[in-house]
Amino acid sequence: MTTIQIRINEKDKKEAKKIFDDLGLDMSSAIKIFLKKVSDNKGLPFLLLTENGLTLEQEREIFEAAKEAKRGKNVSKPMSGKEAMSHLKGL
Repeated sequence: MTTIQIRINEKDKKEAKKIFDDLGLDMSSAIKIFLKKVSDNKGLPFLLLTENGLTLEQEREIFEAAKEAKRGKNVSKPMSGKEAMSHLKGL
């Protein structure tokens, strides 16, 4: 066995402790579970999302598409309301 020491904001620690207590876990067990999942997944066991709720890759794609649209690249012709609704229903 080995020991890990971390520094964390007091508020974050208290909030996490409350959640772990509600789940019947102590802080040490919760962190062990997290580290085991990182090892099992060979990475983080959850998606890292931006403040917009997107992955970094999704956000990059949107920004790139916006740049292309400003240059007139990969832009479709305007649609009527009826055409837009039909298109959306087909997705």
